[in-house]
Amino acid sequence: MPAPCLTGLKRHKRTNKSWADGKQKQKKRPRKEGKIDLEEDVAGDSQSLSMFEEDSVEEGNDNESDLQEHRTVGIVDADGDSDSEDIQEASNTDQEQELDVKSQTVAKAPASRSSFHSHLEYKLPETEVEDLLKKKWKYQWDVPAFGMPNCKWVGTGECFLEVANVNSDCGLKQRLYKHWLDVCRTSGNNDFHSSPQRFFFSLCNSYRDILHCNKKPFYRKGLKEDLAIMDAYIMHCLNHIFRTRDLVTKNDSKVGKHWENAKDELLSGDEFLDHGFTRPKVLILLPFRSIANRAVNRLIQLTPGAYKVNVEHMSRFSNEFGNHDDEDNVNTNELTGSVKNSNSQKSSKPPDHQALFDGNVDDKFMIGIKFTRKSIKLYSDFYSSDLIVASPLALLKKIEEAKRDKEKDVDYLSSIEVLIIDHADVIAMQNWAFLTSVLEQLNCIPSKQHGTDIMRIRKWYLDGHARFYRQTIVLGCYANPDINASFNRQCVNYRGKVKLICQYKGVLPKVSDQVRQIYQRFDADSVAEADNARLDYFVQKVFPKIKDSDEGGVMLFISSYYEYVRLRNFLKSQNASLCLLGDYAEPRDVTRMRNWFRNGEKKIMLYTERFHFYRRYKIGGVRNLIVYSLPERKEFFPEVVNMLEGADDMTCTVLFSQFDQLQLERIVGTASARRMITSEKGVFVFC
Repeated sequence: MPAPCLTGLKRHKRTNKSWADGKQKQKKRPRKEGKIDLEEDVAGDSQSLSMFEEDSVEEGNDNESDLQEHRTVGIVDADGDSDSEDIQEASNTDQEQELDVKSQTVAKAPASRSSFHSHLEYKLPETEVEDLLKKKWKYQWDVPAFGMPNCKWVGTGECFLEVANVNSDCGLKQRLYKHWLDVCRTSGNNDFHSSPQRFFFSLCNSYRDILHCNKKPFYRKGLKEDLAIMDAYIMHCLNHIFRTRDLVTKNDSKVGKHWENAKDELLSGDEFLDHGFTRPKVLILLPFRSIANRAVNRLIQLTPGAYKVNVEHMSRFSNEFGNHDDEDNVNTNELTGSVKNSNSQKSSKPPDHQALFDGNVDDKFMIGIKFTRKSIKLYSDFYSSDLIVASPLALLKKIEEAKRDKEKDVDYLSSIEVLIIDHADVIAMQNWAFLTSVLEQLNCIPSKQHGTDIMRIRKWYLDGHARFYRQTIVLGCYANPDINASFNRQCVNYRGKVKLICQYKGVLPKVSDQVRQIYQRFDADSVAEADNARLDYFVQKVFPKIKDSDEGGVMLFISSYYEYVRLRNFLKSQNASLCLLGDYAEPRDVTRMRNWFRNGEKKIMLYTERFHFYRRYKIGGVRNLIVYSLPERKEFFPEVVNMLEGADDMTCTVLFSQFDQLQLERIVGTASARRMITSEKGVFVFC
């Protein structure tokens, strides 16, 4: 992580005395048009106003009416429609906090305190910081996974799942909880407290880092499961945003009353430290606009009605994130997670490919979302947003622009406290390096002040410890070394980690019985040497047989672009008869290459997993298949193997090492993979 730059903040830092003098002078100044005096603003300072006002002057709304909404104080009525519930609830929660604000041990925090307050108010000792920087995680407990008989959750620290279901409101704000119950009942779920979304919300509400690597996505007949998990993390994000607003609003009111009554008496204590450097607290990273469309629509649906009297710029959002090809294809059940293709023309692509790519698959997007007292504003300025939904590519472009142009910055990423990475497997197919670059930029100390009142910033932000308080939730249908590396090295939440461990049955039953599969293990001394060892094994053991044979139709399947480039360069150096279907193949070249290979004009074809992910072609003319590196997506293995043609002696050769266990176990099964990795034998045959 880059070293924090404190220059910009030190330039603006003031002493308590100067801050008090400024407050007294501000009280005496007359109110000017378009500005808000301290006596009229319950926020009590410019940062609080900029963070949680209704809508700013530039958005064309009247500030005076906004402040009247902020002043309203009362209690929620029987049906939960009181607009004053948030402030009252914030006040009640704060009274509980004041009883034990000095407590530093999360495990010993009173049950009445929310996880939100326990998490953010913990004072992280330097000894713990040193331990976290070592990035050595010891998983000490396991619990069977809800609804997944072959999986279990494992975690660091103390196990919390046994007591997670005790609180009837799940740790949610009352209005959010009641609305979520209503939404579940409307959809036919009358057993909310034993539902998957209820369980996964308990995980999210623990504020631990989470890696869920076996989520069945909506495009693979997992609509119900995908929606349940999305509901859980959306409710967690909403809960975090609204609790943050409650805390700031309540403290603003206290600060305002203090300066009215106490004159020169200075404020002290940590209870008023409730700000980050900037307003955005939640970041959701998604691969495609179509998936962002589902998530944002669901977020709007799960927001209680009192908070969404008006949703601004919804038409623009639908136009930019909806289906560009045919507006009639947009399913009316989108909010429930359903995906339907209304095209009457039958596609040759598999159903999961149709479902995933049926929509706007643009992978460069970024949108800010702002919650005010009664409305949701889409396309809000990033610095005034509560939540940002983006793709890794779009954020990376913003980061690169800021590096080239000193007038630009991405300081709105400095105060992210909840990070959601959904469909991580699809992002991995795009380019996981984009995401690692984004993670490196999160929670850095900003170069500019951006209207922040230094006196209200939490101390751990100023200490450069924000990354230790950020919760990261990674969701996908599989884990790979890149995903695991990011989770272990770039997610350093002091609360600890929870991840899913699964036993796989494999996908070999889906492979044609006529294909003889030969798995050949090569040895590698380390992960760093695995790529070189793989290429050496291919050059010495496999390629001579291909070179000496007159038979064509040899397909080499490769999982990564890096391996593809190395193998391509070697084969060209050998003057091999070669055609290439790689990640960046042009459509006109694809047609020509497929024809050459099918007609026998080219002997060898290089075929990458990423190309198959986006195109899902059935390649004709395959007589001999060599899996140079195993696919990450297990469903691709039977698809590619079943491309083999011929009545007799169809053979598939698979190369693997001990460092390919994650991919191997998803294909042959966990038990078989362990035997193949540890056995003294190096060749295994499946018929």
